[in-house]
Amino acid sequence: MTILVIGRQGQLAQCLGAAGRKDVVCVGRPEVDLTDAASLARTLDAVQPKAVINAAAYTFVDKAETEAAASFAVNRDGPAELARLCAARGIRLIHISTDMVFDGEKAGPYEPDDPPAPLGVYGLSKLEGERAVAQACPQHLIVRVQWVFSEYAGNFVRTMLTLAQTRDEVTVVDDQVGYPTYCPDLAAGLLTMADTAVKPGFDRWGTYHLAGTDETDRASMADAVFAASRAIGGPSAQVIGVPTAEYPTPARRPLNSRLASTMAFRVFGLRLPDWKAGLNKSVRVLVPELAAKSGDKTKG
Repeated sequence: MTILVIGRQGQLAQCLGAAGRKDVVCVGRPEVDLTDAASLARTLDAVQPKAVINAAAYTFVDKAETEAAASFAVNRDGPAELARLCAARGIRLIHISTDMVFDGEKAGPYEPDDPPAPLGVYGLSKLEGERAVAQACPQHLIVRVQWVFSEYAGNFVRTMLTLAQTRDEVTVVDDQVGYPTYCPDLAAGLLTMADTAVKPGFDRWGTYHLAGTDETDRASMADAVFAASRAIGGPSAQVIGVPTAEYPTPARRPLNSRLASTMAFRVFGLRLPDWKAGLNKSVRVLVPELAAKSGDKTKG
């Protein structure tokens, strides 16, 4: 069996590629592009996968407010075409979505069937992508993820460590709560879902959440990053927590991003490990990597 990953340079695609499975094939630009239907069809016919994981997306949350066309082209129109192509070939499709389809007003964690209400263009483009995939490809799994980090690509942990190289203090919102998710753990879970979805008789298609289980806020997560960094002699900074209202950004973020993964556990037996172990792994890789890149461009 071959599992085709659409995307190659992004964080999740890199983690899927690094999972060590010979049956996982990652493809990305320029060979294949979500906005190029011909390249998608050509790749599916060449690889002939049993399942596809769409890990490609427009992820610039703030830029999406002024680049709506680009956001919808990659997050809605491309997945819609990919879904149609997969359906025509009998290929199972796993499409990655986000916690930002919700407005964050719910008191508790969000379940997959809770009504979505995105706050900005990015969230709306991802929601419409979900709906397009569900309509075009009956054999689909839409998997919403959140607060993903790792030693790969750009993410919150890398950003905090980079800032700490030149700053003694960093300002981070302290009223946005969620479940941090270590990307290699997420990748392993998605591959388990793909393995299960291609088995004869599987019929539990639909929307799932797959995230960590230990709640925290953004400022506390930053504190955890710096504590792990200090433990190995890496950069650190004092975290100044502020409410979201005092840290305006072009796109609004939900205050509650918690995604309940109960259904993923019931159907696939998935429960992701504590994110702090993954955080320590990430920091141990990123600290020396960033130090080598920064040279003398450090504080002090």
